[in-house]
Amino acid sequence: MQSRGSNARFSAMGMRSPISSLMLAMFAAMASLYVAGRLWQDAQNRVYFTKELDRITGQGHSAISVADTLKIIECREQRKKLSALEMELTAARQEGFISKQSSDMSKTPEKGPVIVIGIFTSFGRKNDRDAIRKAWMSTALKKMEEKKGIVARFVIGRSANRGDSLDRSIDSENSQTNDFFILENHVEAPEELSKKTKLFFAHAADSWTADYYAKVNDNVFVNLDSLGNTLASYLSDPRVYIGCMKSGEVFSEQ
Repeated sequence: MQSRGSNARFSAMGMRSPISSLMLAMFAAMASLYVAGRLWQDAQNRVYFTKELDRITGQGHSAISVADTLKIIECREQRKKLSALEMELTAARQEGFISKQSSDMSKTPEKGPVIVIGIFTSFGRKNDRDAIRKAWMSTALKKMEEKKGIVARFVIGRSANRGDSLDRSIDSENSQTNDFFILENHVEAPEELSKKTKLFFAHAADSWTADYYAKVNDNVFVNLDSLGNTLASYLSDPRVYIGCMKSGEVFSEQ
């Protein structure tokens, strides 16, 4: 009995064996097709991305480095900022921020000056202005402009109470010294200093064709010889910003 039972079991296993082998073979074939398909798809993707990379980076040239990419981004940002500044300057002129120059200011040498220096001052600081006139502005203005190519003016706006004693004192002082750059459409106030700076540069660029435009305060004593030597080293540069840069976070929101 045991022998016949064992034979029966072996016979049943022999019948199932071909079916199991067939299923295993089908499963292996399907798995092979799946793997082959994925490998082919990955290869196609690599070919596509390689072609796209070559097209973007210069038809087969080596890929752009991270440093070059950052330089490109920085150049684009600078271009946007330059366009925005040009639009602001145009708007300032249209809104009348660029005042009409007096006959004395419009008389410039045939050759443009090397530098136009705006000395920012305010009401009640005549002693500081006189100290500068006795120091580095001691030479006659006309001679300094013609011989050294240096134009220097005290920059100031108007009083909030137009025509009051503050305005009259500046007009009286200017009639004697003729060294003011009066921003007629600007109200003199500490909180308006950034606007005053922008208007001065716009007005100066509109009045003189100079190599450089500079801003200093009325408590700064400028060494003209040292300044001239410093500027001479930058004459070959098409655009240059010289001075103290702001450190720390820059706020761009109005």
